[in-house]
Amino acid sequence: MKIASCETHIVANPPPHVGGMYWIFVKLRTDDGLEGVGEIYAATFHPKVMVHAIEDVFERLLQGENPHHVERFFRRAYSSGFTQRPDLTMMGIVSGMEMACWDIIGKAAGKPVYELIGGRVHDKLRTYSYLYPVDRKGGYDYNNLDLAVECALEYMEQGFTALKFDPAGPYTDYSGHQLSLEDMDRSEAFCRRIREAVGNKCDLLFGTHGQMTPSGAIRLARRLEQYDPLWFEEPIPPGNSEAMARVADHTTIPVATGERLTTKYEFHNLLQAGGASILQMNLGRVGGILEAKKIASLAEVHYAQIAPHLYNGPVGAAASVQLATATPNFLVQESIRQWDGFHAEVLEEKLEWRDGYIIPSTKPGLGVTLNMDVVKAHSPYHDKKLHLSMSDTPHDFKSQSDTSWRDTPEAK
Repeated sequence: MKIASCETHIVANPPPHVGGMYWIFVKLRTDDGLEGVGEIYAATFHPKVMVHAIEDVFERLLQGENPHHVERFFRRAYSSGFTQRPDLTMMGIVSGMEMACWDIIGKAAGKPVYELIGGRVHDKLRTYSYLYPVDRKGGYDYNNLDLAVECALEYMEQGFTALKFDPAGPYTDYSGHQLSLEDMDRSEAFCRRIREAVGNKCDLLFGTHGQMTPSGAIRLARRLEQYDPLWFEEPIPPGNSEAMARVADHTTIPVATGERLTTKYEFHNLLQAGGASILQMNLGRVGGILEAKKIASLAEVHYAQIAPHLYNGPVGAAASVQLATATPNFLVQESIRQWDGFHAEVLEEKLEWRDGYIIPSTKPGLGVTLNMDVVKAHSPYHDKKLHLSMSDTPHDFKSQSDTSWRDTPEAK
């Protein structure tokens, strides 16, 4: 069995773009007709550039190769250009192609991938979702505290036992910074009101995306500890493991991080420094399923758990499900609501979500099939925006602090 061809599909995610502006799917086909699909999460360059990079990696490193040889493929790609170090874009491409290889391997064996990487440990996977508070116009208003509370109660009734929200202020290229007192007041109010609403039926997951300095993160954490969040997510930028460890050492809230890291080497540094007790690898960035399994094993040695990150399409989610199902130290899987909307439309059959849990598929490979009519109808992506972006101006306390959350009677 040899890999014969590769297709790349840049699928535009319709408004309101939940899960990013677009999804990068790759489809590999073998000389005997088996197909495998994967998803690339790396978003450093525009998709027009990524398409050519994907073609280059395929032609140099994967075309004509046996799809079972994922270790060989990883090492050749990791060392490409005399690097032998984590390269974000290369590892993103490897991740998607490696997923597609595993999809083929599973189909050839007639087994789900999780049965080939250690076997099923979990019969169902606990999930969480960001809160998506809908306003009267049908859009999302993330700063409206009353709507956030209503959304939290709605998700709890659906079966979610963990809820994530991120009220700490805007993301900027110039983070980390000290939060304004207004930002900290808002963050504390969100935790207080949502905790009062859900009681002990749901864990609170406090999300940030590296907005703060270590000292600023510690200031905020002290305010939030009384509401007992399950985690404090990526409180500072991801480049300095020792700095992340300083935050972890000064709060009782477990630190979760890792969505922007890649390969076992970066996660090893984080664990060695004591920077996190919950790892949030994204399988479309870290190097694929096998690399993520190695990271999970490193975490196990440190008595840390994994909570795979997912803010992209459903193929990356299906790969995360395979990993989580076979991982003893799995904590919780990020979902995007119940995998409805466009996440369901782009598949022949949606991911199974039931009463707060993902039910792992028993189908061979990753267990998902792209609906190519939908894929083609939303390809290619023409916008100039990347998958996710930050503000390109520094944080301005006066002009960027949003006080609309104070307009509700309960918040005054």
